[in-house]
Amino acid sequence: MRLGVRLWGRLGGAALSLVMVAVLGFFLFRVVPGDPVVSMTRGRPTTAAMQAELRTQFGLDRPLHEQFWNYLTSLLRGDLGTSFTFRRPVSEVILERLGPTLLLVGTSTVIAVGLGLWLGVRAAWRRDSAFDRVTTGVSLTLWAVPTFWLGMLLMMATGDLFPSRGMRDTDTAPDFVSQALDVGHHLVLPSLTLVAVVCAEYMLVMRSSLLEEMHAPYLTTARAKGLRDDLVRRRHAVPNAVLPAITLVFLRFGLVVAGAITTETVFSWPGLGLLFYDALTGPDYFLLQGLLVVTAGAVVVMNLLAELLYGVLDPRVKVV
Repeated sequence: MRLGVRLWGRLGGAALSLVMVAVLGFFLFRVVPGDPVVSMTRGRPTTAAMQAELRTQFGLDRPLHEQFWNYLTSLLRGDLGTSFTFRRPVSEVILERLGPTLLLVGTSTVIAVGLGLWLGVRAAWRRDSAFDRVTTGVSLTLWAVPTFWLGMLLMMATGDLFPSRGMRDTDTAPDFVSQALDVGHHLVLPSLTLVAVVCAEYMLVMRSSLLEEMHAPYLTTARAKGLRDDLVRRRHAVPNAVLPAITLVFLRFGLVVAGAITTETVFSWPGLGLLFYDALTGPDYFLLQGLLVVTAGAVVVMNLLAELLYGVLDPRVKVV
């Protein structure tokens, strides 16, 4: 009974967070001074009658409470409104760009997790060695470097080796193998940019967590039983130290989806990040509103999964 209450409490908290995201997504763009239609039509030849028609078309001529109610009911149906720039439903535009972002973020996350955890374990187990000092220093530097600046450095350093714009070439052969190789070739630089930053965070978290475990009494007992040092590390220390890093993977995945804006913009990668930038330059308020709800919702869902997974990995933590 108590487990069910805890589980429903976690789900209720996540649902409340999603509601807050939805409310924020509506009011955030309503409190900005100015007329949204005037902002969206700036630089375009429009008359007052055309602007009035646009307000009616997007429902901006209705009272605020009526706009909010229509927004909530449409959101429950999966309707995020209509994009002013694309003249299409926002949900369709977002779904089109979701695949490239998941490809970029998913590939980068898999590589960063494997490499970051491995480096963190080796650095902690060889504390104060040359390997530890070098990897820790490099990780701290990469973590502090702005993502867009690192992307531009990689673009200048390896621009002749890898494509730096877009996701594929127009003159690539239509067969699957050629298309896949072309996308992979374009994926190298943006993925390497995200890997460098995210991997540094995983490495530092894993190193810190393992250093705390290395002085635990159960490791002293394991060594006293005659277990080899590598067995103590692999069977006892690492499984316990990896829990915070695994939790970070889920939390970070949602944040990486939301934070890929700079990387995708630098490399013109046609995902949600570049779409966010295009919506800002529009400005396309309804597209921005939909992107905010989707990306913030992804962070909330990943946070919930991280909490539930932590309880599965470590039975000592009662989360459900």
